[in-house]
Amino acid sequence: MGKQVLALILGGGQGSRLFPLTQQRSKPAVPLGGKYRLIDITVSNCINSGIHNIFVLTQFNSASLNRHIARTYRFSRFSDGFVEILAAEQTPENKNWFQGTADAVRQVMMHITDFGPQHVLILSGDHLYQMDYKKFLEHHIATDADVSISVIPTDETRASGFGLVKTNDEGQIVEFREKPPADQLPAMVVDTTKLGLSPEEAAHRPYIASMGVYLFKIDVLREILEKGTYKDFGGEVIPAAISTRNVNAYLFKGFWEDIGTISSFFHANLDLTSIMPKFDLFNAEAPIFTRPRYLPGTKFTDCEVKNALISEGCIINRVYINHSVIGIRSRIESQSRLEHTLMMGADYYQNLAELSEDRKNGEPWVGIGENTIIRKAIIDKNVRIGSNVRILNEANLDYYDGDNYFIREGIVIIPKGAKIKDDTVI
Repeated sequence: MGKQVLALILGGGQGSRLFPLTQQRSKPAVPLGGKYRLIDITVSNCINSGIHNIFVLTQFNSASLNRHIARTYRFSRFSDGFVEILAAEQTPENKNWFQGTADAVRQVMMHITDFGPQHVLILSGDHLYQMDYKKFLEHHIATDADVSISVIPTDETRASGFGLVKTNDEGQIVEFREKPPADQLPAMVVDTTKLGLSPEEAAHRPYIASMGVYLFKIDVLREILEKGTYKDFGGEVIPAAISTRNVNAYLFKGFWEDIGTISSFFHANLDLTSIMPKFDLFNAEAPIFTRPRYLPGTKFTDCEVKNALISEGCIINRVYINHSVIGIRSRIESQSRLEHTLMMGADYYQNLAELSEDRKNGEPWVGIGENTIIRKAIIDKNVRIGSNVRILNEANLDYYDGDNYFIREGIVIIPKGAKIKDDTVI
């Protein structure tokens, strides 16, 4: 698409809903699917759509994200393509951090203007979906929209978590409500058969939800942000634009998931182990790109593995694994069991001298020791879990902060680099 479209990926705020996974990293840098990071999904969508000019806006814990972007997305020296971090910065005109999504774009407008695109595609860094933005752009141009919003039909149980829209017969958005409470939902019911849903589907999903994917004409974006003091797109910019601009809806028919909470993140990862996962990592026409690591194949010794996604570079000895995702460089020792678990793996291997030293000092190795049972848990990167450990949440706690572990929505989370000693019970 050349310089016609510039993509802006919003890295989000502190990512408090994904704590403790965001304790030491920004939300887009959170590992996903054993070998990827969240940012890889959206960047890959851009690359597969022919959009090679991408800014990533972030301000919290951005060091690991910066490293990942720098090591992963290097276009040819003969290409103008780039993926660059735009972190919040103080200027003589503005000494504040980003105050919201719209304010973030306003503060980097000088960089956008310098690039000179005709359209600006605004995306989120914590959504799971595969989308061809070329079709979105074609619809945007064909309808001569000032602003286009990608939307999906949704049901009543999820509707209050989204921005909901109503459209006229031409697809123009005439009303937008950001996360309306339950008593306002009846006013936002629409006939989604007009979007191509069957009567049965329309009865189940009578709402149209914004995906938080926006396409602006550059002049319109600049004018709206310069004239107003808006902080957020969903709550302020979009409702204001509807009253004065041609704001059009684009129906997205594929799978889309906001994975901004621990529960949604956990279940989206484990769904990758399904026979027919909702998100297809094996789609050769739309590959997910990430940092090449040149790791060896995973080594299994006398294991039983069911419904699992195992990444490369692992050493797994006499282990039972069921309905789990195992990340790169994971080491799991004899007689251990992992069920309904997301193990993110490690950033490095320990050499024989280091393993021997840990054993001599009674310290667990990076990975999981012998005779350990883990169920319904997230094991973050570089975690050391000893032998005879039980991570089962048998007390059925929904929310708890423990010693080197957290429980959120009933899911046990062992944070990055934590150490769980032998015989520990959680």
